[in-house]
Amino acid sequence: MALVNECFLSLPGNYLFSEINKKVNTFSLQHPDAKLIRMGIGDVTKPLAKAVIDAMHQAVVEMSDAKTFRGYGPEQGYRFLIEKIIEIDFRSRGVTVQPEEVFISDGCKSDMGNIGGLFAKENVVAVTDPVYPVYVDSNVMDGRGGGTSASGMWKNIVYLPCIKENDFIPALPEKPVDIIYLCFPNNPTGTTLTKPELKKWVDYALETGALILFDAAYEAFIAEEDVPHSIFEIEGAENCAIEFRSFSKTAGFTGIRCGYTVVPKKVAARTGTGKKIFLNALWNRRQTTKFNGVSYITQRAAEAVYSDEGMRQCKENIAYYMKNAAIVRDGLKHMGLEAFGGINAPYIWFKTPENIDSWTFFDRMLKEIHVIGTPGVGFGPSGEGCLRLTAFGSREDTVAAMERFQSWSI
Repeated sequence: MALVNECFLSLPGNYLFSEINKKVNTFSLQHPDAKLIRMGIGDVTKPLAKAVIDAMHQAVVEMSDAKTFRGYGPEQGYRFLIEKIIEIDFRSRGVTVQPEEVFISDGCKSDMGNIGGLFAKENVVAVTDPVYPVYVDSNVMDGRGGGTSASGMWKNIVYLPCIKENDFIPALPEKPVDIIYLCFPNNPTGTTLTKPELKKWVDYALETGALILFDAAYEAFIAEEDVPHSIFEIEGAENCAIEFRSFSKTAGFTGIRCGYTVVPKKVAARTGTGKKIFLNALWNRRQTTKFNGVSYITQRAAEAVYSDEGMRQCKENIAYYMKNAAIVRDGLKHMGLEAFGGINAPYIWFKTPENIDSWTFFDRMLKEIHVIGTPGVGFGPSGEGCLRLTAFGSREDTVAAMERFQSWSI
């Protein structure tokens, strides 16, 4: 009989958002007339930009003609999309990225989950806390968790609290670590680091030999000037960081699936005997073996995001969501609740009143005002006593949710 990877057995029974869906579905069956407002999972609701749809239609037409039909594409992605990414996402910000350093994928989540396969089990991983669950869960699957302690924290993972008390700015690790996950603008708290603050992390990685895995999925929502859109805006980051990006929230591709990862040629790790191994070649080997690339139609759609019309239309959608974020943030603060984020990110993070625990407050919101959020503790121990709300709903639902909050006797 086949033997199972027992690391999977140490994980909680359900992924966070699957557990939320389970609770919501049970409530809906019991209360079929309840009008639920979903502000939990960060899924977009605005339709795709017209420029994107037009590009997909054109690509479908091409696929219907033998002269323009495309079969297997390059696993790394088509050059037409890679060149647009380099020109607009990086060169425009003074960042040099080579085409061979960009890998098109089916989304940031996949790459963040798969990148751990390049690294030995013995690596010590550090995560900001609270944190996107994929970072922790994928490392547990790869054997780097080490079992949980009485507090529910994984013994071999270093937690770096990002909480109100430190202005959501994580402190550098007090013990040696090998791999550091950073996500800014942050999911779930919606907070950011300035360039000087991010530079401290790059300097630390360069000094210690640590590798930074930088999730920039929400960079398109940045509104403030001193917040970096890419870790490669920081001098030296090309020697110690890998960056992950997504079209999911930027362009509404949650149902289409497209993202990319930048692996600089200078970034390296070592074997147990000390031999330097460059990760660009290693990631390319992984992708060419385990991934057949993103469809031609999807990549043409992503290319259209960078057209003048595409950028204008996508920015209009982002502005719509950020107006929702302001409505949520201001509404919660009007109630006297402590709310954070919602300025450079589409997430609002708020403290529950009277130290009510996250899942209890989630249940009360669901049952009493029929609004769905995400329990903060689901993102890590430091998230206890908080909830995350997203700004991706319709304007009508966003306003209605805040009206329900403000008429609620908590």
